[in-house]
Amino acid sequence: MTAGPLSKQAERIAPYSMGLALGGLALCVGALILPVPQLGLILFSGGAALLWAALLVRVLNHRRHVARNRLNMALAEFVANDAAPSFTTDLNGVIGYENRAAIERFGGRGGQTLLHALEEVFAAPGATLSRLQSRALAKGAAREDVVMRHGHMRLSVHLIGESGFLWRLEDMAERGGAFDGDAISLPMVTLSKNNTVLFLNEPMRRLIGHREKALDRVVTDLPIRPGDVHVLAGVEGRIHARVAQYERSGTGRKELYFLPETTPSLGAWEALDALPVALLKVAVDGRILQSNRPARELLAIPSHDRLSLGDLVEGLGRPVQDWVSDVAMGRARKPEFVRASRPQSDTFLQISLNRVEGKGEGKKDQIELIAVLSDATELKSLEAQFVQSQKMQAIGQLAGGVAHDFNNLLTAISGHCDLLLLRHDKADPDYGDLVQIHQNANRAASLVGQLLAFSRKQTLKPEVIDLRDTLSDLTHLLNRLVGEKVSLSLDHDAGLLPIRVDKRQLEQVIMNLVVNARDAMPLGGEIKIETRNEVLRDAFTRDRATIPPGEYVVVTVSDQGVGIPPDRLQKVFEPFYTTKRTGEGTGLGLSTAYGIIKQTGGFIFVDSMVGSGTAFTIFLPAHTARAEAVVEAANKPVAEAHPTSERGSGVILLVEDEAPVRAFASRALRLRGYTVIEAENAEEALETLEDESLHIDVFVSDVIMPGMDGPSWVSEALKHRPGVKVVFVSGYAEDHFSEQQSRIPNSTFLPKPFSLSELTATVQAQFH
Repeated sequence: MTAGPLSKQAERIAPYSMGLALGGLALCVGALILPVPQLGLILFSGGAALLWAALLVRVLNHRRHVARNRLNMALAEFVANDAAPSFTTDLNGVIGYENRAAIERFGGRGGQTLLHALEEVFAAPGATLSRLQSRALAKGAAREDVVMRHGHMRLSVHLIGESGFLWRLEDMAERGGAFDGDAISLPMVTLSKNNTVLFLNEPMRRLIGHREKALDRVVTDLPIRPGDVHVLAGVEGRIHARVAQYERSGTGRKELYFLPETTPSLGAWEALDALPVALLKVAVDGRILQSNRPARELLAIPSHDRLSLGDLVEGLGRPVQDWVSDVAMGRARKPEFVRASRPQSDTFLQISLNRVEGKGEGKKDQIELIAVLSDATELKSLEAQFVQSQKMQAIGQLAGGVAHDFNNLLTAISGHCDLLLLRHDKADPDYGDLVQIHQNANRAASLVGQLLAFSRKQTLKPEVIDLRDTLSDLTHLLNRLVGEKVSLSLDHDAGLLPIRVDKRQLEQVIMNLVVNARDAMPLGGEIKIETRNEVLRDAFTRDRATIPPGEYVVVTVSDQGVGIPPDRLQKVFEPFYTTKRTGEGTGLGLSTAYGIIKQTGGFIFVDSMVGSGTAFTIFLPAHTARAEAVVEAANKPVAEAHPTSERGSGVILLVEDEAPVRAFASRALRLRGYTVIEAENAEEALETLEDESLHIDVFVSDVIMPGMDGPSWVSEALKHRPGVKVVFVSGYAEDHFSEQQSRIPNSTFLPKPFSLSELTATVQAQFH
C-alpha cells in the first residue's frame, strides 16, 4: 500500500523539498554567471543534483499520499454506514476521517485531535488513548472497555498502514443494553457508597410499587450477601430473589440485580447476557448447564457446551468436583480463589457457589448451583507484590546475618594467613600457597560485600566527586571489559554537579551495568553512558518509588541488545535471579547495584524493549557544596605508608566473643609491641576494669556480642575512664550502630574482615 522505505524518508524531508529546489536553482544560476568555467561546472552539477533530489522527494511523497488516500477511501466505504462512531487519525492523534455516526454524535472534528473530542464524554482520556495506541503499534489492534459519563463504551483501535489508526467507539448499550437500567427486564437497584438507593429501574419499581430511597424498605433481610437469596418487599407480598452484585470501579457505586428464586430458563439466561455480572449454572456433577456472556468472556470460552467447571478453573488445591459436591451437600459456603485455565494471560477469579433447589419438568426436586464469578486478578497481583516484598525483606535479613558470620570467619582466615606470611619470604615453597589462601579469602570477602550491598548494610566511605572525572578514569578498564565487538561512548553534561558517594562502590555499579550490556549484545553494538543534571520541581513517582523534589545527577547506561521480556523486567533486581547460563553469573550483580544505589540515597530504574535494547537510569542526589572532591575526615582510609612496620607501646583491652578472631587480633597487636588484655564478653571486660590500678590506653571491642553489646559496655566503662580511646570492629555496617557510636567520644570504626596491617594501623592512629 505504501511506496516503501524510500518514500518514508521522502515524507520526512518533504517540508524541505522547496528549500532543496531553491538551493539547486541558485547554484545553477551562479554557475552561469561565474567567470571560471571549471568552478561553474562543479556548481552546476551540484545544483542539478539538488533539483533532481527535490523532484524525487515530491514524486515519492505524492505517491505515498495517493496510496494513503486510497486506503482512507477504502476504509471510509467500509465504516461510512457503521452505527458506531469511527475515526481515522495519524500518529499524533489528529483526526483525518470521521463517519456519519461520529459527526452526528461529536460534530465535525476534522483537523482536531481525538483526545479533544473524547474529553467531553469521559474524564482524562489521554492515558487510555496512549495505552491503546501503544498496544496497536505492537500488536496491530487493541480494545478496552471504559466508563463514560453516561454509560459504558468499548474503544477499539486498528493500525492502518504504518502511520495511521482506525478508532471505533461502540456503546455497550448497543450490544444489548447492558448498562441502561430501564432497558433490562431484571429488577435492579443502584446504591451509593453509603448504601443509599440512587436508582430503581422500571421492573423494580413495578415489583415494589413505588420509588424508595432506603434499602431496608426494598430488601427486608439486610445485609446484602451476594449470591444468596434475599426477601423483597413486593407490592403483592414477599418475593424471594437471588442477588448478584456489581461494583463500579473507582466510583464506589454498586448495582444489585435480583434473579428469580428458581433457576432461570434458557430464555432467561439469554436475557442475563445484559448483566455486568458473570454467572454460571452448574450441575451437581460439575457440568456447566448455562452461562451468560460476561462469564464466557471472563473464562475465554465461546460456549459452555460439554464443559465442566473443572475444565475452566484450576489452583483450588483439591479436585474442583469435590468442592462442587461439598457445596451441593451444604458442607461448604466460603468463596474460593482460582485461576482461569483458558485465557492466555493470567486471570484469577473469586467464585461464590450457592445451591438452588427447584423443580424440573414433571420431576422431583433437584439441586443445581449458581456460580457468581468476580475478576480477582488485580487483587492477586497486589497479594503477589506483598509476598514478594516480604520475601525480599527476609532475604535481606538473612543476607545481613550470614554476612556477619562470614566476616568473622574471613577475619580469622585472612588474619592468620597474614601471620604466616610474616614468617615466610618469597623464596619459601609455602609462600605461593599462602598467597593463594589470602587472595581467595579476599574474593570471599568481596562476595560477602555483595550480600551486604543487597541488604543495604555495607560500610560506605562517601566522598564528594565529579562523576566526569570518575568515568574518565574508569574508561580504560571499561574498554577492556567490553572487548572489540562493542564500542563504548560517553556523553556528559558540561556543567555536571558534584555528587557524594562511595567512589569504589559506584564504579562497581557502572562496571556491572556495562558488563551486562556487553553480554546482551553477542554480535556487537554500542554502549552509551550519559550523564546530565535534572531538577525535579515536584515529587516524581515511578515503579512504586517516589523521588523527592531537588537537584539530581542522572546516569544512563543503555545498549542495543536483545532486551528483557516484560515478564522478567520486574525481577532483574532480585537476588540470585539471572538469565545467564550456569557458571556465567551469580545473579547478585543487579541486586548489589540496587542495594548500593539505595544506600547512597539514589534511585535506579530499568526500561527495555525486546529486540531494541535496555537502559538503566540512576538518579543520584547532587551535592550542594561545589567544593573540590574531598573525603570526610571521619571516613578517611588509614595511612598506607607501611604503618605496620612501626612498633608501638601501650595497653589494649581486646573484647571479642569469637575466639579465632580474638586470637588473631591479640597476636597481631602483641607483634607490634602492644600489651593486650583479652576478654570474651562485655561482662568480663567490666570485671577486669574494676582493678583501678590497671591502666588502659585503647579499648578494641566487637559491636555485637552476647549479653551487653560493644557501645553499651564502653559507655559504662568511660564513666570511670573518660580518656580511653575506642576502636569498634564489626561484621555489620557502621550505620547499624552509628547513633550509639556518635555518643562515644574518641571512637573509630574498623569493618570486618580486616587485615593485620589495617588493625594495627587503626589502633596506632588512636594512640596518636
